[in-house]
Amino acid sequence: MNFKIFSFFSGAGFLDLGFEKEGYEVVLVNEFNKEFLHAYQYAHKKMNMQEPQLGYYCGDINDFLRGDLKKHLKKNIIKFKADSLVGFIGGPPCPDFSVAGKNMGIDGKNGMLTTSYKRMILEYEPDFFVFENVKGLWSTKKHRLEYEKIKAAFRRKGYILIDKLVNSLDYGVPQERERVILFGVKSVLIDDDKKNATKKLKEKFDFGENKEYTKSKRDICEWPNVDIFRENFERQQPIDIIPELTIEYWFKLNDVYNHYNSDDFFLPRSIDRFNTINEGDVSKKSFKRLHRWRYSPTAAYGNNEVHLHPYKARRISVAEALAIQSLPKEYVISKELSKSDMFKTIGNGVPYLMSKGLAKSINCFLSTEVKER
Repeated sequence: MNFKIFSFFSGAGFLDLGFEKEGYEVVLVNEFNKEFLHAYQYAHKKMNMQEPQLGYYCGDINDFLRGDLKKHLKKNIIKFKADSLVGFIGGPPCPDFSVAGKNMGIDGKNGMLTTSYKRMILEYEPDFFVFENVKGLWSTKKHRLEYEKIKAAFRRKGYILIDKLVNSLDYGVPQERERVILFGVKSVLIDDDKKNATKKLKEKFDFGENKEYTKSKRDICEWPNVDIFRENFERQQPIDIIPELTIEYWFKLNDVYNHYNSDDFFLPRSIDRFNTINEGDVSKKSFKRLHRWRYSPTAAYGNNEVHLHPYKARRISVAEALAIQSLPKEYVISKELSKSDMFKTIGNGVPYLMSKGLAKSINCFLSTEVKER
């Protein structure tokens, strides 16, 4: 089955890459920040990924809701639907829904972009869509009310929906990161009866988590807590942990010290403060030192959050941050970006393995259910 993907709020392309690696074709990429879009283009070129048929658009998503861009997009969607399933994927910027952010909700500057993405889906009616956002949209009462209104609008347009608060650890990502994933698909693609279509979605669709890394398995591990920081000190791997979820496993897997972005990190004026924070001490809002044999807290480098290297007296590098986001080692970020933009786009991205697992699950569900129909 052919899948054509329109990507919005694409950032540096972590979400897109997971879908591409599962056989989807990304035909349009839209990102407002030109530096992030440059990072997307640079990384994909280095990885020899296919260029999007409709190109890259650097600009406001609302531009697609008016004028020539609207006509152009509608024409191409109709064309692609002739022999493919068309999907929209995107995670609108989310500081207005984050419990650690501005908490302005749907009326905030970034919150309004969620409405724009909703309008895009309602206007163009893709066969399916993915909507990704922060935990606050799910867990905060006033934001949850707005979220339910958005879902109701999709249902009125003929979509059946399933959503879940997922954790990137469940996908094998070495990072504690909870996100809301909403998947919608046109009910008529699954069954003429909407109730039957909804039942099939709920019974047969999963979110692609890896059973090797479930919460129940993580909870019985004896994860290390805090150890004295000693620069370049070797520390043996504990026995009762899941190595694939640890920082050190991913540093080695991605060969971070020989990576293209290995020397991209901020140099401190003084290392005195770096020596006072113990390995694994993540109790402070910033300057959290990672533990090599444990997973990382949420990567949020655009919010003055600083992660320190487990056994070096410095911040982590771009290569190490990419590893924490589970990117393949072939993924690199252009050195033309400022270090601040490098870390910000990494922190904004959807963990690669989470994206890949979700994409695989959607492919499996749609290929089975739509083909049978």
